Amino acid sequence: MAETVGNLCRKMHGGEGFDTLTLDLFSRAPSPAPCSYSKPAKRPRVDGAVTMGKDEDRQNPFDFLSEEILFLILDRLESEPLSKKSFSLVCRSFYTAESCHRRELTPLRSGLLPAALARYPSVEKVDLSLCPTVTDTVLFSVGNCLRSSLRSIDLSRSKGFSHAGIESVVENCANLVEMNLSNATDLSDAAAAAIGRARNLERLWLARCKLVTDMGIGCIAVGCQKLKLLCLKWCLGISDLGVALVAVKCKQLRNLNLSFTLVTGAGLEVVLQLPYLEDLALVGCLCIDDGSLLSLKHECKSLQVLNLSNSQPINHAGLSSLLNITVGLRQLNMAYCCMVTHSLTSSFRKLAKLQSVKLDGCEVTTAGLKTIANACVSLTELSLRKCSGVTDDGLSSIVMKNKGLTNLDITCCGNITDLSLANITSSCTSLITLQMESCTLVSKEGFRLIGQHCHLLEHLDLTDNELDDEGLKAFSGCHKLSILKIGICLKISDEGLIHIAKNCPKLRELDLYRSAGVKDAGIRAIAHGCPQLQITNLAYCTWITDASLRALSKCSDLNTLEIRGCPQVSSAGVIAIAVGCPKLTKLDIKKCYYVNDAAMLILARFSRNLHQINLSYCSITNVGLLALASVGCLQNMTILHLKGLTPNGLAAALLACGGLTKVKLNSSFKPLIPRPLLEHVEERGCVFQWIDKPFQVPFSSLVQETCT
Repeated sequence: MAETVGNLCRKMHGGEGFDTLTLDLFSRAPSPAPCSYSKPAKRPRVDGAVTMGKDEDRQNPFDFLSEEILFLILDRLESEPLSKKSFSLVCRSFYTAESCHRRELTPLRSGLLPAALARYPSVEKVDLSLCPTVTDTVLFSVGNCLRSSLRSIDLSRSKGFSHAGIESVVENCANLVEMNLSNATDLSDAAAAAIGRARNLERLWLARCKLVTDMGIGCIAVGCQKLKLLCLKWCLGISDLGVALVAVKCKQLRNLNLSFTLVTGAGLEVVLQLPYLEDLALVGCLCIDDGSLLSLKHECKSLQVLNLSNSQPINHAGLSSLLNITVGLRQLNMAYCCMVTHSLTSSFRKLAKLQSVKLDGCEVTTAGLKTIANACVSLTELSLRKCSGVTDDGLSSIVMKNKGLTNLDITCCGNITDLSLANITSSCTSLITLQMESCTLVSKEGFRLIGQHCHLLEHLDLTDNELDDEGLKAFSGCHKLSILKIGICLKISDEGLIHIAKNCPKLRELDLYRSAGVKDAGIRAIAHGCPQLQITNLAYCTWITDASLRALSKCSDLNTLEIRGCPQVSSAGVIAIAVGCPKLTKLDIKKCYYVNDAAMLILARFSRNLHQINLSYCSITNVGLLALASVGCLQNMTILHLKGLTPNGLAAALLACGGLTKVKLNSSFKPLIPRPLLEHVEERGCVFQWIDKPFQVPFSSLVQETCT
């Protein structure tokens, strides 16, 4: 951002003028289209009185930029909040433009909201899901400040509000089209009645609102007839009556989630008569059985996505009956459902448009897979994750007839061999995602075929396999690779990682969990060759030292780092990460025994975006934990077995860290912390998880004791 502002200054003062500046804005790499709220170019913006003549040279040159140009600059900074903040501090006109440009607020604590609402009057979406507690007073202020602009509000993980707060938002914000109230387990029919007054509502999530009954959902159905998406997952108070009311009144519904509800075949019959229904989720609907499905008569031609996972009472007879009346399906999810046999998959023949099939956790037969191969020749996605019964014969029959496959998941299909992989790589050369964790019968020669043939791969998961450095070398042709998971691959070393680093510059996620052969040289190569790296898992890579962390600190986009069980890492390495990676949000340093308070002090200073941290078994005392408590974004902490931590120090940290939502603590602390203090922290929205786990002596300590 500083460079951008500097360039603007040089262009303005260097005489290049507005023409050069404007051309520069439009001529660079493609950027998001100008926001819909951008207005035609206005006269030059001048916030104060402008004196002409002799005083003209003293005017702020930035004040001459039109609002449209400023919005174009802000569009380019949309993914960089720190840069937007810096932009707003340049001058008064930039500050005003940034205030008018922002369309979304995501505060970490509801107490920050009033000031934010005063600063940003044009906000369209308020996301309060990160605020553990949101009171009715807060919702009153949202409704009063954003009367005409608010279109979306998310309260999916917040507690503390009632129907009164919901009613205030609904009554004041007539343009509201989206509400997410998932997990609001205290909301009842009174809140549903308030929601029913939102006449323009199009998308509504009520997952786990278990107190809402048919009466409440009836109010919503009558009042919100423009609904296109409705999620009633785990709404156990809703029966066929409520579902029927929705189907009768909300004719515009496209997406309906009835997972884990008490709906039966009678309710399903009415739902399938919705004229525009495209996506239906019936996960875990135990009241729908074969008998009710066999009685279905109305054909639903508009349905494109059907999720029947975990529907144990349904067998092939009922499922075949359902598929016969939903012939327009494009995506079918039958995970953890009935056995996949020839008689079941024969009904797939009518699904001419089927592109995605998920059979995770099902028992499959070779005959069933061969029937899918013959019936579905346009598949782009196939998931057989943790399916028993998958053989080379069955899998090969599908991949050889579906050469357009782009996503294939065969995780834990332990019976497939190099034969399957040869057919996959020769037939499906357009694969983008390949997940095959724990396919232990595939040899190292088989894995080399992936890199030799599938050059379009972006996501590759080979965790817990016989992969070696030659296999990684073969992946050198996969230049688009962005996610690589090769944890528990004990035969890989720095040599293989160096090949990846040289040829996969777009890598964003690397998982090396328990890959014991990896050392600093390989990580240094990755950090240098893959500067876009965002997520790295080096847990239990015991040869890793601070040198690796210093190299990774050059990856400024790094947001997730897991180095648990790396005993050679010290505070120096963590400090380098804190200083070099300002976007860090998740850090796991469990069992990094040489990380102490010095690292916590620097983390508290530089890692202001830190959301989650695991400090277990580190050498951290009250001082370090109190410093960390000053990080306003911190929400999730695991602090087991910190020898230098006292009950008083822990109590002070809990009070100081106001945004906590989850804390894991050793149960030995529970009787030592005053009960009123714990209740106060819980009232703020924090959940305590007390772990009764004995202290594990570090291996290094055992070695020292043995030597002495």
